[in-house]
Amino acid sequence: MKDKIMSMDYYDCIIVGGSYSGLSAAMALGRSLRKVLVIDDGKPCNATTPHSQNFITHDGKKPAEIAAIAKQQVEQYKSISFYKGLATKGRKLDEGFEIETKSGEKLRSKKLIFATGIRDIMPAIPGFSVCWGISVIHCPYCHGYEYREKKTAVMANGDLAFHFTPLIYNLTKDLVLITGGKSTLTNEQTVKLKEHNITIVEKEIAEVKHKEGYLEEVIFNDGSKIPLQALYAKPLFEQHSDIPVALGCEITEQGYIKIDNMQKTTVPGIFACGDNSSFMRSVANAVSSGNMAGAATNKELSEMEF
Repeated sequence: MKDKIMSMDYYDCIIVGGSYSGLSAAMALGRSLRKVLVIDDGKPCNATTPHSQNFITHDGKKPAEIAAIAKQQVEQYKSISFYKGLATKGRKLDEGFEIETKSGEKLRSKKLIFATGIRDIMPAIPGFSVCWGISVIHCPYCHGYEYREKKTAVMANGDLAFHFTPLIYNLTKDLVLITGGKSTLTNEQTVKLKEHNITIVEKEIAEVKHKEGYLEEVIFNDGSKIPLQALYAKPLFEQHSDIPVALGCEITEQGYIKIDNMQKTTVPGIFACGDNSSFMRSVANAVSSGNMAGAATNKELSEMEF
């Protein structure tokens, strides 16, 4: 099926973002006979990740393969249309919303779902971004099994480090904590880590040495180095799209779009799902939250029309 749009019409819902959560929301709405437009620029945040794990029925498949199957299945619902491009602006109308694309097209809908994800802000460490999603990783549930019993480091400090380290220690005892400078761990936390033979390195990483994205060693700012096969990190991030904030959606202290248990944002008629509104960054969670967003959107539409 070719991408198509019905720009002169009001859609029941425009979904901004067509990866896992967006496609999941679209399927829920398509199965409810809703006229839906999915806007996506085809640049998923996990494009560099070689395999997707911990998603039942698709464990170990390439992310692009899962997304392709998902889109193929969603396309079977004739009320769903696709627009390949970038949404750049949003506007609240007297009835519904308007989304403007980079090419200047204006599209209108009764409801909006943002499945726009987040954008990682890579630290200025040579080699880090090349390894991101391959051997420099964020989640023990997504990647940990593949790096079990390997030489591993956690790059974090303070409470985050203490929260994260036991999860990784469960997978490998060959573990180092790199605080990136002076440790902010409490005395009690430090003692606990040392009891488990976890070395605390209070240095900054100057370079990540790798071969085609697979870690070999990290070099510190004093010239010392340690061999590594995996490095867990939690880099800073920002919202991939600024449209939700421009429309008035609140952002949490952690930087996520604020939602309730039905994926509703703080703006009536707008929903959010996937990585933009959840710290649990996984394909399984994205699909689940998208399904809920689609169902909740359909519920509101049904109540409006009844």
